[in-house]
Amino acid sequence: MVKVKRLNYVLSCIGIATMVGYSHEKASEYVAPSEAVPMGKAPKMQVQLLNSGEPTKQYAVIFYQGDEAFSGLLEFAKQYDVRSAHFTAIGALNGATLGWFDPQRKMYKKIPINGQHEVIGMSGDIALYQGKPVVHTHMVVGGPDGTTHAGHVLAAYVSPTLEVMVTVDPAAMQKRFDPATDLTLIDPALK
Repeated sequence: MVKVKRLNYVLSCIGIATMVGYSHEKASEYVAPSEAVPMGKAPKMQVQLLNSGEPTKQYAVIFYQGDEAFSGLLEFAKQYDVRSAHFTAIGALNGATLGWFDPQRKMYKKIPINGQHEVIGMSGDIALYQGKPVVHTHMVVGGPDGTTHAGHVLAAYVSPTLEVMVTVDPAAMQKRFDPATDLTLIDPALK
């Protein structure tokens, strides 16, 4: 009887250790929304205004080999004082990190994309949170065998190009912090 109790105790300790290890390992697969902005740059990014003199402006924001597109879009928004915009893109990548939002954890589960992939579609918006631009974008990528992966863009490394067509609207769009999700969400009621 004592041996059975010891065995149960040892097995329960192993189970707890395994659960703690598993939980810790899985936590590194997630990132909080506030930490989801990559630190990369896009030094080769080029911008062209497509329609000068209009209240709604159209830009072509072109990224090249090695540029990190998400941080580049944020850099574009700051440099051109973008207060409200939406965009679409096509191109190709050599590596990315996408995310799936887990509402229970209030974090993005990282989806690593390794190797060369076509950007089948990317869309998103830019709005202001506490006076600063915030980029929100999703993409679908296709691999060499035609399989696709999709999600919230955390980082995207361009290879050889990513062509982003941005429409900047004259009225500012505002975001607010949502404590239920820990996300910043667009709120049309805010001016």
